[in-house]
Parts: sequence; C-alpha cells; structure tokens
Amino acid sequence: MKPFFKQAFSYFLQGLLLVTPLAITIYILIELIVLIDGLIPFDLFPGAGLLIIFVLLSLLGLLGNTIIFRPIKAAFQQLLNRAPLIKTIYQSISDLLTAFVGQKKKFSQPVIVILSDESNLQRLGFVTQDDLSILGISKEKVAVYLPHSYNFSGNVFIVDSKNVKPINAKSSDVMKFIVSGGVSSFDEDDEKDLTV
Repeated sequence: MKPFFKQAFSYFLQGLLLVTPLAITIYILIELIVLIDGLIPFDLFPGAGLLIIFVLLSLLGLLGNTIIFRPIKAAFQQLLNRAPLIKTIYQSISDLLTAFVGQKKKFSQPVIVILSDESNLQRLGFVTQDDLSILGISKEKVAVYLPHSYNFSGNVFIVDSKNVKPINAKSSDVMKFIVSGGVSSFDEDDEKDLTV
C-alpha cells in the first residue's frame, strides 16, 4: 500500500508544480490591476489598470536596454548572488522567458528527433544547445527540448546530431502543434513548405 501513496503523493506534487506558477502569476496580475485601478483618482475605463501595467512594463523593458539602467541591473545581480536559492529560481525563470521572447531565442530551430530506428519512432522538438563540450559531452551530441502536449513542461534529451533532422516550419507553429497534442493544424502556406 505504501507504493500507492508514494506514487499518489508524487503526482500531487507534480500537479502542484504545474498549477502554482500559473496561479501565482494570475494572482499577482490581478492584484496589480486592482492596486493600480485603486490608485487612479478617477474612473478612466474598466481595465485601465491593465493598460497602465502594460505601458509601465514596456517602459521598464525599454529602460532595461539602455545604459542608464545597467548599473541598477548589475546591483540587482550582486544582490541575487548573495541568495543562491533565489538566484537559481530567478535565473531559471529569466532564462525560460528569454528563450521564448528574448533576443536570444532558444526555440527557433524546430526538428524531428528519431527516437527508435526499429519502430521509426520520431518526435518533434527544438534544438536548444549545439555545443555541450562544457559538460564533457561529445560534439556529435546536441540538446533537444521535447515539449509535452497540453502542458508547458517538457524534457531535454542529449541525442546524436545525426538523429536530428531540421524541419522547414515556423517555431511558433511547431510549438502550437506539440502543445495541442497534434490537434492544431499548420497554416495552408506552411503545409506546402513543411519538409523533413
């Protein structure tokens, strides 16, 4: 009976890990909107807080790319270095966001990975690292992120580069296709160009 409870608890923790970041993000956004709507001395229109948050975050992003903001960013990094656990969490979230929307996008190279020659088992994914020599891994291997369907989690596999075949498709369409469990379709123009 112990293995059942251990497995059930493991699934509970996995579910908690999936729901918590989304719930916290939604909660923070709602609280920010309510706070900003409360600070506005007059009623502009419903959702003015959301618009103000968007404008403020855009201005913050603009400042983040200027020389004026760099010393503040460096001081923040030094503060993070003093708190290793917080630094790890912050850096992981920052790297993930940068991989999707930053200037150094990591999910820009969609591929098909051959997982088994015997059964011709293949999976769609994204090459995230071409050079893994820092880990002592041979140059023939690459890191491939394989997202799960209906979820924003996935696995990273180290595979022979000969088993990775680039495909001619937009990264966003491939991600949408994978996350939807293969239900979403490619645009008609993309289907004509989709080659392996």
